[in-house]
Formats: sequence, C-alpha cells, structure tokens
Amino acid sequence: MDFSWDEKQLALKDSVIRFAQKELNDEVIEKDRTGAFPRDEWKKCADFGIQGFPFPEQYGGINADILTSMLVMEGLGYACKDSGLIFGINAQMWSVQMPIFRFGTDEQKEQYLTKLCRGEFIGAHGMTEPESGSDAFSLSTTAERCGDHYVLNGTKTLVTNGPVSDVFIVFATVDKRKRFMGVTGFIIEKDFPGFGVSKDIEKMGLRTSPMSELILNDCMVPVENRLGKEGNGAAIFNDSMEWERCCILASYLGGMERQILTCIKHAKTRRQFNQPIGNFQSVANKIVDMKVRMETARLMLYKVAWLKKSQGQAGMDAALAKLYMSESWVKSCLDAIQIHGGYGYTTEYELERDLRDSVSGTLYSGTSEIQRNIIARYLGL
Repeated sequence: MDFSWDEKQLALKDSVIRFAQKELNDEVIEKDRTGAFPRDEWKKCADFGIQGFPFPEQYGGINADILTSMLVMEGLGYACKDSGLIFGINAQMWSVQMPIFRFGTDEQKEQYLTKLCRGEFIGAHGMTEPESGSDAFSLSTTAERCGDHYVLNGTKTLVTNGPVSDVFIVFATVDKRKRFMGVTGFIIEKDFPGFGVSKDIEKMGLRTSPMSELILNDCMVPVENRLGKEGNGAAIFNDSMEWERCCILASYLGGMERQILTCIKHAKTRRQFNQPIGNFQSVANKIVDMKVRMETARLMLYKVAWLKKSQGQAGMDAALAKLYMSESWVKSCLDAIQIHGGYGYTTEYELERDLRDSVSGTLYSGTSEIQRNIIARYLGL
C-alpha cells in the first residue's frame, strides 16, 4: 500500500482549502443558529467540482479516483467550518449519485446524475422509516406494479436534504413476505403525483443540513424510474452504504487536523499560573491523544480507499473506519472543549458546534452498534 500523494493531488487539496476558506465560511454561526440551508455555497461547491469528483466527465464529473476524492473531502473538512453543508453534500454523493451511477440506466444517469453533479439538482435518500431504522429491510413502504407505473405508499423519516431536494432515491418492498428480497429502489421527482415532504425536523447538530419526512400516498412512479431490477434494492442499499462508510467521514480527518492546530495555538497563548497551559501534562496529553487518533484514522481511511480502488470492496474495513473515526471525532471534540475551558463552551469559539455536529457520525450510515455487528460477522461471530 502506497499512500503517498503526487504534486498534482497535493495541489488539488490546497486549491480546495483555499476555495473553502474564501467561499464557504460566511456567517456559519448565524446559519447554524437559524438552520438556514446554504444553497449558494452548495452551488459554489458544485461549480468547483466537489459533487462530481468521483464521477465520469460525461455526467458532469471530474473522474477522480477514490483516493483523490477522499483527499478532496479531507481538505474540505479542514477548511470549511460548516459541517452541515459538508454532510449534506456527502450524503448526496454516496447515497444518491453513487447508486444511480452504479445501478442506473444510461437514461437515468443522463437525466439525474448530470444535474446532481452540476448542482442543478439536490438529492436525498429515503430508507429509514418511523418503525424501521437499524433493521433496515423491515420496510412498511410498499410498491405495487400497475401497468407502466408503480404505486408507492408509506412514510420515510430522518431524510437528509429532504426539504430542499429535487430528486429522491426511495426504497419500498414489492412483497413483504420476501423481506429483503422484495426491496426495490425507485427514483422519485419532487412533483410526482402522491409525493410530499414534511416540515423540517429540528435536531441537535448539522443544522444547516435540513431533514424531513417523505410522504408517499399512492405516489405514481414510472417503471423507467425503477432503480435496478425488482428485488435488487437490498444489494443497491448495501453497496451505497459501503461507499458512504468508506468516504463520508473523510472530512472528519480534516476537521481533526484543524482542531489540533487550534488547540496548539490556544495552549501556547493561554497562560495560567504564570505559564502557558501547554506546559501542563494534563493539557499536552490531550493534544497528543488527539494527534494519535487523527493519525490512526488517517491510516484506516486511506487503507479503505486503497482497498476500494484495488479490490472493489472493503466491507469490514469500511465498518472499522466508520466506527473508529466517528467515535474518535466525538472524543477529540470533547478534548478540544476541555482544553479551552469555559471558552470552549461558548458559541463564539465554535467548538461546541463541532461537538454537536460530531455526535451524528455515530448514528448515520449505521450506528456504532451496527458497525460492531458488521465487524463481528466478518470475524465469524
């Protein structure tokens, strides 16, 4: 495994950092306070090429490999303070764009993937239901074939980007008796008859990334908008979740680096008992622990990307990386606040927002408990 970067890749990361620092950090505190969706910044990211990095040029992408794409997201996480914006973009890339690219027809790719890459469309992914979370395939949402349409009925919840999206990937079952063998994916446009979006769901963190329920009441979906074959939804969902676990936390690595530098600066300039607080082991050791977590996370992330690129799959390693990185990010956020003392608890220093945003990483793309279950299965337990 060779995780070294060439000059072109490093220059690309630097360009992403400069772009994000200049264009994406205006009024982040106020946007977080009000839960305002940063649509202008979303479009700026698309114009820069963020949403299209891992996708072919014919669909508006950059055609970068997964290692380069992760490096880009790492740079974005370092320079952009709006974790909600980064999360929303990641959610679209890996759970909407990637399944369309990997399982969609040429017509679906041209119609939807191109517009998603260019920022003309925003996409959302609907799997979770009010009574179906970690048990992902026990769906109540149904799909019945009626001539050249499917009729969908049910409710999806905790849908990232739901209130602002133009296109949705929704999973429903064509036969509940078959459980996961009956699950099927569909591409739904926001103005399809019988489709509706609820009001925003307020949440602890990632407030600039809006969330909602999806309501399907005799929703009419053309057969040509089925994603893959009937009953292939479980495979599509699992594939997209592996991509998401591989890639969605790359921005956390950049966030860890930014936090360490912030804490080092504070530890050198903040004085107590007539000396910089960095002289105290209780402070220095926390920063060291943050560094150890970051470097371990870096190796795990790059290994996952290398496996995905070289072998096409990285099931257990993706779960390992997702578990470790999400929980490490929470711990580092707590350490950063502790190092800053009372200032770390204030909104002005922006560390409390990092902590609120970090908790969600232990929940989405499968909770930490689910990641442990996945790893245990790979170990034969």
